[in-house]
Amino acid sequence: MARNLFDLTGRRALLTGSSQGIGLALARGLGEAGAEVVLNGRDAAKLARAAEALQAAGIAARTAAFDVTDSRAVEAGVARIEAELGPIDILCNNAGVNLRGALEAMPDATWHEVIATNLHSAFYCARAVAKGMIARGRGKIINTCSVMSMLGRPTTGPYTASKGAIGMLTKAMCADWAKHGLQCNGIAPGYFSTELTAPLRADAAFNDWLCKRTPAGRWGELPELAGAAVFLASDASSYVNGHLLYVDGGLTSVV
Repeated sequence: MARNLFDLTGRRALLTGSSQGIGLALARGLGEAGAEVVLNGRDAAKLARAAEALQAAGIAARTAAFDVTDSRAVEAGVARIEAELGPIDILCNNAGVNLRGALEAMPDATWHEVIATNLHSAFYCARAVAKGMIARGRGKIINTCSVMSMLGRPTTGPYTASKGAIGMLTKAMCADWAKHGLQCNGIAPGYFSTELTAPLRADAAFNDWLCKRTPAGRWGELPELAGAAVFLASDASSYVNGHLLYVDGGLTSVV
């Protein structure tokens, strides 16, 4: 019975920003639980390589290249997926970017790029997908939040603002859509070993600080996010709504 709760066979998941890193790890986790995964990004060739890697592992993977910061492209992309493949049962809003700099010197363009990529895209995609989910009376939306949904660090102003907003947007989605049978939750990763965090891991001072600051004493590894994603995407979380699940080695639990 417990295994059936986590079985995603027959379900279709769209994951934004999933050609590498956390998004690809989430796609792998959902695919291994039985879901058909649709990878999204702007680079069609990169998406194809990611899909081929998943297919080689026996995962049903497709691709859908469109710009999630463009609301019209999102509406068209979602409509195309549902027309060609079928309903989207699970949406993982994962597209994100972190452009660093001091707030007092932050260019408008940098601020807007981060907010558009991290926040606007989640709204556009959720709005487009929720229409079908509401009509069907069921659906799962998982937003990639962050420890920065709760904490701040120097030079991460736009990222922190966007991730705090994603956390509250998750609660707003719950408030509007839970009555229609949707569960809208967030995964909030701590510091994980990815392509994008390679410079931080190579910084001896930062690496030492992080390992001492995190109760687990180390960076997270991408497969450690899979369980949280499968839980929130499955029937096991049917009464979990508006929740942020921190997967951070205990980072947000201590001072």
